[in-house]
Amino acid sequence: MIVKGNIVDIQNQRIFKGEVAIKNGKISTIREASHTIENFILPGFVDAHIHIESSMLVPSEFAKIAVVHGTVATVSDPHEIANVLGVKGVNFMIENGNKVPLKFNFGAPSCVPATSFESAGAIIDSDDIKLMMENPDIKYLAEMMNYPGVLFDDEEVIAKIEHAKNNNKPIDGHAPGLRGDDVTKYIAAGISTDHECFSYEEGLEKLQKGMKVLIREGSAAKNFEALIDLLPEHFENMMFCSDDKHPDDLLLGHINQLCERAIAKGIDVFKVLQVACVNPVKHYNLEVGLLQKGDDADFIIVEDLQQFKVLETYINGELVAKNGTSFVKDVDFGVLNNFKTDKKKKEDFRFESSVEKIRVIEALDGELVTNQIEAKSLIVDGNLVSNITTDVLKMTVVNRYKNEKSAIAFIKNFGLKEGAIASSVGHDSHNIIAVGVSDEAICKAVNLIIENRGGVCAVNSSEEKIVSLPVAGIMSDKSAQEIGKSYAELDKMAKQMGSKLRAPYMSLSFMALLVIPSLKLSDKGLFDGNSFQFTSLEIQ
Repeated sequence: MIVKGNIVDIQNQRIFKGEVAIKNGKISTIREASHTIENFILPGFVDAHIHIESSMLVPSEFAKIAVVHGTVATVSDPHEIANVLGVKGVNFMIENGNKVPLKFNFGAPSCVPATSFESAGAIIDSDDIKLMMENPDIKYLAEMMNYPGVLFDDEEVIAKIEHAKNNNKPIDGHAPGLRGDDVTKYIAAGISTDHECFSYEEGLEKLQKGMKVLIREGSAAKNFEALIDLLPEHFENMMFCSDDKHPDDLLLGHINQLCERAIAKGIDVFKVLQVACVNPVKHYNLEVGLLQKGDDADFIIVEDLQQFKVLETYINGELVAKNGTSFVKDVDFGVLNNFKTDKKKKEDFRFESSVEKIRVIEALDGELVTNQIEAKSLIVDGNLVSNITTDVLKMTVVNRYKNEKSAIAFIKNFGLKEGAIASSVGHDSHNIIAVGVSDEAICKAVNLIIENRGGVCAVNSSEEKIVSLPVAGIMSDKSAQEIGKSYAELDKMAKQMGSKLRAPYMSLSFMALLVIPSLKLSDKGLFDGNSFQFTSLEIQ
């Protein structure tokens, strides 16, 4: 097979008319040739850090949509399903992903549970990591979120890092806001990347100290604008990633969108494409072709180098997408789950108090970090309740793995004027997380999640909507189009109920992520991410 077009040679920074010959899934020759075709041939895009589970799709369904946007490979951290089902969950992702052409490159989750301050469904210890690192299907040690463990030489943390080093596999970082001597020690431990930089200065320091910095633009965390000005000078040590991509957003685009935005800022196309296509392959030693003779025939054809409209996607020489149509076939798979809590009563969300002030989580739109603020209490019959007027709403995290007392906090900026929203996608342990205007609404939403053994939902006095997520309580068994449409309707309902957040469910899912400062809620209580310890909701 021969494919003709304008060949984009990223590594030699040249574009020439030519043709690519493919034989047995490999590129046999690339040569200059005269023709009238104006399209461009370039290596496929690689998402350098993503949790496939956050798309609410199993890998085989994710692949169907990603290839349409020119994505040929991902560097995938199965941390989410691992927190629910352990190594069994990781194996499910690998096996399902291996049944489709897209090249999923899974890592070994380094923090399961993410912290000792929450209840997860499984544990992956250093002995498990040792075995996983010896598995050729495991390409790297996934994000080391326990940066305090690195800084204080925790034996278990260091053992996991050493197992990765012994197998010559990269170690991913996760250290939001870590600066100075602390980040120097973190890097010295062998940690080579970070996708959590949320300021230019932080990204620059980490680059100068030898880290690879990933520009993240997901459904909730959006750091493109903060970091993109680093790319022209530091393009050799940067990558693009989405981290978490909800299904409705994935239907619209993927890494191709970041390339378009970078080009629109006047950044050199070869630098942009090195970040989008080349750097992840080289850093993680991926078996992904880079449009060189002898490489796997993994490449895309785009209409232009401004908007990157993808016309065709090839993986191992197979045409997997053309003009918006995916040729990735359906895959059969079994449904795994781990939901063991009983339905709740309204009284389970009561918080007896008489204090005048409370600590409140301030959610920031498009950010995973939160602020810690104070607010006046609203107490009715001795119960702390939501204050719709000041937008300080009650929030809960409910242990889904066993029957325990529900944890209560209050949060600002969700904006709901009626009802409640809830989700069993609650990073990182995926307990049930909900926010609402009343205990009754919160209870109703939580129970809807429990009845469906996982999902995201919205409830009010007249309507209930849920997107069921039966696979581990975090992924659907439906197609991307079906789940994307249903999720978009749910997102619309949450906004009609008053939420002003761009992605209310994605934002909600991170409000239990304790490793991101400053104030979060686990199923065990309110947690200060700066001091890394529990704190009181009540201010005495």
